Amino acid sequence: MQQVLVLNASYEPLNVCTVRRAHVLVYKGKAEVVEELDQPLRSATHSFSWPHVIRLVQYVRVPRAIQRKISRRALFARDNWRCVYCGTSGGRLTLDHVIPRSKGGESVWENVVTACAPCNLRKGNRTPEESGLHLRTAPKPPQPVLFIKLAAPRVPVTWAPYLGQLGAATA
Repeated sequence: MQQVLVLNASYEPLNVCTVRRAHVLVYKGKAEVVEELDQPLRSATHSFSWPHVIRLVQYVRVPRAIQRKISRRALFARDNWRCVYCGTSGGRLTLDHVIPRSKGGESVWENVVTACAPCNLRKGNRTPEESGLHLRTAPKPPQPVLFIKLAAPRVPVTWAPYLGQLGAATA
């Protein structure tokens, strides 16, 4: 299935949608085509440009207070598929609460990290300081572009200018 990158009016990447959804947004005048494929979309009587990147005409305010839900896949991708304690990328990866839930730790991006099974077992129901482990990087909410990368694992080269470093690294 062909996917289309959706940009805000400010050219900030927002999401990925289907070609059909992108065409409807363009047809209704809610978006404009920024990049298109060489082949046209055809109906029985008309021919349209095949959108590859669209930009919304009206700016959509995206409140940063509304955070995306934590999923293992997004968490592991945020931490580059590595244990934040020892740095290994091999073995079984697990989700770990830096401050355990039993000690008041919440399930928020700033408190969950990727840990390999041995490090998670070693840490147990303790804080990293109590267990003698230390975080290689401080946990923080992922950039919105990460979710675009997860929605479209094969990021087309033409999207790279709109996705910044992540797009350039995966194109």
